[in-house]
Amino acid sequence: MSRSMRRQSASEAVGESLSQLFGRTRSLMEALAEPLSDADATIQSMEDASPAKWHLAHTTWFWETFVLREHAPGYRPHDERWAYLFNSYYEGEGARILRGSRGVLSRPTLDEVREWRRVVNGAMAELLDDGASSDAVKPIVQLGIAHEQQHSELLLTDIKHALFQNPLGPAMWEQTGANMPEPGEERGWLSHPGGIALIGHGPDDGDFAFDNEGPRHRVLLEPFALADRLVTNREWAEFIADGGYDTPSLWLSDGLAWVRKNAITAPLYWRDEAHFTHAGWQARDLDAPVTHISYFEADAFATWAGARLPTEFEWEAIARGQDGADTPQAHDPAGGNQLDAAKPPLPRGGTDLFGDCWQFTRSGYLPYPRFQPAEGTVGEYNGKFMSGQFVLKGASCATVRGHARASYRNFFYPHQRWQFTGLRLARDI
Repeated sequence: MSRSMRRQSASEAVGESLSQLFGRTRSLMEALAEPLSDADATIQSMEDASPAKWHLAHTTWFWETFVLREHAPGYRPHDERWAYLFNSYYEGEGARILRGSRGVLSRPTLDEVREWRRVVNGAMAELLDDGASSDAVKPIVQLGIAHEQQHSELLLTDIKHALFQNPLGPAMWEQTGANMPEPGEERGWLSHPGGIALIGHGPDDGDFAFDNEGPRHRVLLEPFALADRLVTNREWAEFIADGGYDTPSLWLSDGLAWVRKNAITAPLYWRDEAHFTHAGWQARDLDAPVTHISYFEADAFATWAGARLPTEFEWEAIARGQDGADTPQAHDPAGGNQLDAAKPPLPRGGTDLFGDCWQFTRSGYLPYPRFQPAEGTVGEYNGKFMSGQFVLKGASCATVRGHARASYRNFFYPHQRWQFTGLRLARDI
């Protein structure tokens, strides 16, 4: 894809109203779930993942609870009982079903959840068509849109894990062609001289960011270099062949214990020369970026490669020189361009930092200086999770286009790998 075509695709939303963006975001999640049966949408494969039906319902609960209840006089919940089922972790909203029990919810049915979405979409459209109301609710609507975009990505990663449990290897979409990199690309390095860098969301970065992306602050960097591409499946196969999973000196103590306890010998979804994708089992492309690895694995590989993981500040300092919104479409790195119909993803790797997978950093997920969570229940959104997790930067093939930015901070526990997670090496200069 040419640079000019990239700019055109990235600017499609310029001038889009809040109401139009809301409608497009809601339609996207519904399109992603369209191939699923009620049974597909109900299963929960592990506690970290949620059923597709739950994602469709939880995002609807968010609009009903934090926007319509507060800003649409006369609106009444579609079914007051459902708040208990579809509240995620908001203590301020009261009791809720246990996270690991979301997969037992055979009722409401998928069609009933879709009808709930239709009702809420109509009420939101009326609210947003009122210019004065739109201005008054803009901050919470922007948060709700970003929240639903996150759950669109989670729907894709969670249903992939669920379908993977089926010995038949069912496909969600048909395999299509993929624009893969040329084999044997040599790794280049993007160098940085060090010095004081401004990190975090600032006034010139657009009018929305999650609270954990700020405030903007100064960080002192030592000279370093960041790889200009992601680590590939071919390189990971070499790591395995060299005994990477069996060499204790490469691993953090907790990582080695995790490998041994869980008999980990390869990234998630690998089997012989194949890789499970949304299109079912496919031949693994050795020159595609490796995905579905844990922080423990990423750190061990970096040590094996004679490098290290970047800090989130190093990654962002390099990314500030690139335009994170200036991105084409992408694909499941192992499964082709099957996501194009719904148009959710961001681009391939190369020197584009916003590539096929979220990239681990060695930075713990902690608050920035002067961080304050938002007031009220929505303040539970990010801040209370700042413990024991690591920051990932960039975007994945399942990330909604336009959702990522240089200051974005994704975060996961070091053992988790069902997301599209990969790595980009760094080294000291």
